[in-house]
Amino acid sequence: MLQVTEPFLHMEGLGRDFGRFTAVREVDLAVAEGEFLCLLGPSGCGKTTLLRMIAGLEAPSRGRIFQAGREVTRLPPAARDFGIVFQSYALFPNMTVAANVGYGLRGPAWPRARAEARVAELLALVGLTAQAGRFPAQISGGQQQRVALARALANEPGLLLLDEPLSALDAIVRLHLRQELRALQRRLGVTTIMVTHDQEEALSLADRVAVMDGGRIMQLGTPEEVYAHPANPFVAGFVGRSTSFAAVVEGDGLSLPDGTHLRATAAAQHAGGSPVRVFIRPEDVALGGDGALMGRLTGSEYLGPVCRLELQGAGLTWQAEIAPREMQGLSLGAEIPLTLPPDKLMVFAAHG
Repeated sequence: MLQVTEPFLHMEGLGRDFGRFTAVREVDLAVAEGEFLCLLGPSGCGKTTLLRMIAGLEAPSRGRIFQAGREVTRLPPAARDFGIVFQSYALFPNMTVAANVGYGLRGPAWPRARAEARVAELLALVGLTAQAGRFPAQISGGQQQRVALARALANEPGLLLLDEPLSALDAIVRLHLRQELRALQRRLGVTTIMVTHDQEEALSLADRVAVMDGGRIMQLGTPEEVYAHPANPFVAGFVGRSTSFAAVVEGDGLSLPDGTHLRATAAAQHAGGSPVRVFIRPEDVALGGDGALMGRLTGSEYLGPVCRLELQGAGLTWQAEIAPREMQGLSLGAEIPLTLPPDKLMVFAAHG
């Protein structure tokens, strides 16, 4: 994990109001140089507004932004050091791929020879040398996104901002470009902040993930931390799939509404008799063994490497994921013992 000691980008008490609606609420966030940070959350959570304030495209209602030790809170976008890639690509349709990439390379810092060399370097970096003379309409969506990325990197910015850059692409292209984007970011070492609502995208790309809801950062941590150790019920329910249910802390575990008792390591953090909300990942629900409850198989989905099952038991609907070979002998309606490992049950106060 990257250690944030002297942050490259630092936000203090950053907030943005639109009339009576507060889109971003007092965000404090530090991003290390070279870090890849994902802002993850549902639509309307404030992640894009936060990104736009970092870029200077939206004026904060309060708070301050520092980049490389310099306050940039009120600076216009042109006076800030960043490149940005939007979901829509925003390429110039009447300009070639090479001309799009080199569009911002102007002024005394970029004489023609240097600008041409930089364009050639970037096109090679994103694998589009052969498409340099084509127009955007003559290349694929994935290639257009590579052009937008190369253009954002042309001026050698200290900060790269990505606003859902892969969401308009089909699944296979998105996966391929995601891998390319991460490899490119690591190679260049450019500090990167990406907005996404795609959990898999955030978990696979980021050094750290900031999970947002209601204008606030609900949890900031590594992908492993936010997935395996969510800070609250929102993060547990939003990041990844899970079965969620109400219970009451009792003894060494939890009492379900139907009276079933489940051992749960995390129950010890809560007072006996207190109502709690519990989550468990489908990959942690095991079939067989001496499980405390029985589940009736009511549905299954074949997803290639795994089969996702739906089971009814103890008055609840459970999700489980197993290898396809484990489906042999199982049929709809079968009664199956379920084992819920005590250390995999995530327990939160019911009001949390």
